[in-house]
Amino acid sequence: MTTNSSDSLDLYAKVEDLLGIEGAIPRLYAHYLLFLRSVQPKTLLDVGCGSGDFLVQMKKALKLEEAKGIDLSPLMVERTQSKGIDAACIDLCDLEGRYDMITAVFDMVNYLDARSLQRFLGCIADHLNEGGYFVFDVNTLYGFENVAVGAFIVDDEERFLAIDSDFEKRTYEMELTLFEKKGNAFVKSKERITQHYHTLEALTSHPGLKLVSSEEVELYEMGEADKLFVVLQKS
Repeated sequence: MTTNSSDSLDLYAKVEDLLGIEGAIPRLYAHYLLFLRSVQPKTLLDVGCGSGDFLVQMKKALKLEEAKGIDLSPLMVERTQSKGIDAACIDLCDLEGRYDMITAVFDMVNYLDARSLQRFLGCIADHLNEGGYFVFDVNTLYGFENVAVGAFIVDDEERFLAIDSDFEKRTYEMELTLFEKKGNAFVKSKERITQHYHTLEALTSHPGLKLVSSEEVELYEMGEADKLFVVLQKS
């Protein structure tokens, strides 16, 4: 469903803590928590669960009877499971069961191209209980053009990471080159991450999902909204 391989997602998982997004995450989670508290779901599925931090926080804050994560990165699933959260490495469309709430946090939906997005929204509708909600965020054009794009190098004692990224024709390409210390040598890994810009019209095009709200969010304090926070409901 995603245009990225499990190898590229695993590499991203290895370097996520070097990307300088830690300050933005609590502000984004706050938007999710505010909405989730307003509707009090009993069951929650997080698509693209990453390392499981979002599910851990939601499970603590809400009276959830079930909290599950899925991700296409085996490394991310292992990290989520290590935190005591039910998680599986599976495509949403192959999953069984329905939920009161489905989330896709930190621009997960941007990993889908236009064709995959339509299939994905259909699977979201199939996995929601009647009246259930799909809550997600995506990058705005400003977010892609002014926050995500660029080149930089960052390292710690064990890793050296080079990133080169560009946004053209509504497609964002990030090239990751990692030198990871193993023994007395450094092992090189190189992968490409692709994301896609989607309009609100495209995001709300599935007939089984109606738009409840959309809100522009400024996470990086650069003067304009870099995220769009969207709530859809199964109709």
